[in-house]
Amino acid sequence: MSKLIHVAAAVIRDRRGRILIARRPDDKHQGGLWEFPGGKVEPGEPVADALSRELEEELGIRVTSARPLILIPHHYPDKSVLLDVWDVDGFEGEAHGAEGQPIEWVSPEALDDFEFPAANVPILNAARLPERLLITGDADSAESYSQHLSSALANGITQAVLRAKTLNEDEFAAVYAQLKPLCDQSRATLGVNASVKQANALGTEHLHLTSGRLEQLEGRSEFKGRWLSASCHNAEQIRMAEQKGLDFITLSPVNPTASHPGEPVLGWDAFTDLVAESVLPVYALGGMTDADVKRARECGAQGIAAISAWW
Repeated sequence: MSKLIHVAAAVIRDRRGRILIARRPDDKHQGGLWEFPGGKVEPGEPVADALSRELEEELGIRVTSARPLILIPHHYPDKSVLLDVWDVDGFEGEAHGAEGQPIEWVSPEALDDFEFPAANVPILNAARLPERLLITGDADSAESYSQHLSSALANGITQAVLRAKTLNEDEFAAVYAQLKPLCDQSRATLGVNASVKQANALGTEHLHLTSGRLEQLEGRSEFKGRWLSASCHNAEQIRMAEQKGLDFITLSPVNPTASHPGEPVLGWDAFTDLVAESVLPVYALGGMTDADVKRARECGAQGIAAISAWW
């Protein structure tokens, strides 16, 4: 295998929430494609320092606020790279193509309209996903589901998964139809924890699979929506999610939960080790609260997924 090249890259956001992308020169590796700015980390150089240096050289800006977003190893036929991606939400100066490269400020939703190198796909997903993922809990009526979800949306939730094991398919579809407009009004994404067949029938944008359904999935093309994720609990399931082309995963249980008392948990150390092996964005699940967001990010995760914290 070729030597692994350590690269620092940045998802740079302006005050309007737009993200900066740059076009690679035609004569460079993967020339003509768009990318997230950055460059090589020198031996012994702190990644944050390398990122600041590269962004000043490439874009003429000075980083004032940044944090790790995702770490991605990727192997091309002719080279291997370790993408060390940071979220940059504070900088001084006006970004411009200091080396003559075209740049664009685009909305997160518009990123799908540009062609990126294959290694950038997980970055595209991480750049668009929120820190908090709501999984709905139980409710005794459609109205109760609406009340719970409305409260969560008011508290800043922007992506939710309808999980309702006690409902039959018709009841589930009716609840989904009632909740979808609430999410649309808040510009939030409503997904489902269901079968591929049911998700496609509903026309949902996001499908979250159980680990059992992940095993049965033949490939990414089975689901017609934008986001496909799954519940994973070990390294084998993480590899399966990667190989089948999923967009992100939840990894659980990290901490003890009231719903499964006494069951074994991963703990933060094992969770961190598993996240480091994943090329997909990962949400920590199991006993999570808002107070755990910072810890999860420090462990390399996208953020946290939870039920009771926001339901």
